[in-house]
Amino acid sequence: MKRTYGHWLVKLLGILILVVAVGCGSETAVTPEVDDEPTEATAVVEPTPDTATASTQIGRKGTLRVAIHPVVNIDPIEISSDSEVLLASHVYDYLIDIDHLSTPTPRLATSWRISQDGLAYTFQLADNVVWHDGSPFTAEDVVWTYERLRNTEGTPTANLYSNIAVIEANGDHEVIFTLKTANPFFLYDLSDNHALILKADITDAAENFNGTGPFIVTNYEPGVRVDLVANENYFVPEQPRLEALQIIFFAEDSVAIEALQAGDADLALRMSTNLFQLLEDDPNLSTFSIPTNGFDLVRLRSDRPPGDDPRVMQALRTATDRAAILNIVQQGYGIVGNDSPIGPLYTAYHSANVELPERDIEVAQELLNAAGYEDGLQLDLYVPDTGNRPALAAVLKEQWRSIGVDVNVIVVSESIYYGENKWLEVDLGITGWGSRPYPQFYLDQMLVTGAEWNEAHFSDPELDRLSEIARTTLNEQERIQAYYDIQQLLAERGPVLIPYYFAQFGALSNRFTNFDLKAFAGRTDLRTVIYTGE
Repeated sequence: MKRTYGHWLVKLLGILILVVAVGCGSETAVTPEVDDEPTEATAVVEPTPDTATASTQIGRKGTLRVAIHPVVNIDPIEISSDSEVLLASHVYDYLIDIDHLSTPTPRLATSWRISQDGLAYTFQLADNVVWHDGSPFTAEDVVWTYERLRNTEGTPTANLYSNIAVIEANGDHEVIFTLKTANPFFLYDLSDNHALILKADITDAAENFNGTGPFIVTNYEPGVRVDLVANENYFVPEQPRLEALQIIFFAEDSVAIEALQAGDADLALRMSTNLFQLLEDDPNLSTFSIPTNGFDLVRLRSDRPPGDDPRVMQALRTATDRAAILNIVQQGYGIVGNDSPIGPLYTAYHSANVELPERDIEVAQELLNAAGYEDGLQLDLYVPDTGNRPALAAVLKEQWRSIGVDVNVIVVSESIYYGENKWLEVDLGITGWGSRPYPQFYLDQMLVTGAEWNEAHFSDPELDRLSEIARTTLNEQERIQAYYDIQQLLAERGPVLIPYYFAQFGALSNRFTNFDLKAFAGRTDLRTVIYTGE
């Protein structure tokens, strides 16, 4: 099952235009429907039946076995990996969700209104929602969850929600968010991966599962598996369509794919290009390949040697052949990167005119010499063991060897690399950044001064200024120019190298249908998947 780049570019353009309408309209809200042509915002969002394409004659049946990496964190405020997000998003619910077309859609919130000045967001909540422990869900749970997210120091959401002035419950089924300044991307912020709604005053979210979500955990064996059964009291009619969900942990992608091929698993959401190509001709599987704005980020810490001299990163950038990397590592799947997280699927914001250096060994060597490394440079390159990242590290090692940079590649288990925050500490590392529906997320979380996930420890006043403009302005042309300027700034003196924007892969047993792969694999929604086999 193939998806074309053109299809997704048209869809995303429509989405971005709708986002702008939110910031500029009067008492506006966005409909969860996005056509191929941009549409005007309507007065209020109403839920769209997620099961419209699923026959109500098919009862809840079947167990879907998902092969994925082990989880480390289960408290939603701490989750980060695809596997952690996938598990949490099927135990808990978001206030609003993002569908596979990157459109904000109802979940616990059934509708929302935005004030004329863009500062007040009023959400109506679903009726008859209960926690897995049987207690009723209310607006106070939403207020408590977001207060926790914005007031817990050391978390990425503390910065993400710092623009919220007040969160108030108006009765049991209405919540009002008031912002300090307008934010046209606020709906996307509310659907951040961590923003799963918890029961108010819960103290054991790191040990136990008590959500409102479509599945209930019946067994959790760390490092082995999680067993879940359908929530018979789930508030969305006809969901979930499955009887049960089983998430099986595999430390290596290749072993997970072997389990899928052997019939011991039904779904794999992440894999290298080589593994994906092995599955494309399997008659028992449906394969999925979609373009994304996700990327593998190569970054050098800029707060200590050797990265504190921008010429070192510029030398590495000039010694890199991005087109060769796309062909060798990705086998052509994806798009060549421009060293910026503002990827080409953000059609309104991606600049095609960023001036990146072509590979030039002589110039790269001169930059390295000028930085004081005439005798070469030795670097440890840390890389998680998932996807194409080890292969990317191997190619970079060879390309950089030509300028006297000796790279020692250190492959680390993904669960350890992210779970123990090694990725935030090492001098040189590769990080897989999943696709997000809007570009501001990356700037706020990984590049502005003091950002919680600023793994390069980068600080640039001009980037901070431009990012603030892009985040707050209601003038779309001003936002576009700010994003263009950011991309050129990063190409000239940024601490990051993004060689490609990767495709997202998935493979599903033919015994299941009604499946849509999301660009961020962990946010893939399994509520509507239907079992058709025996």
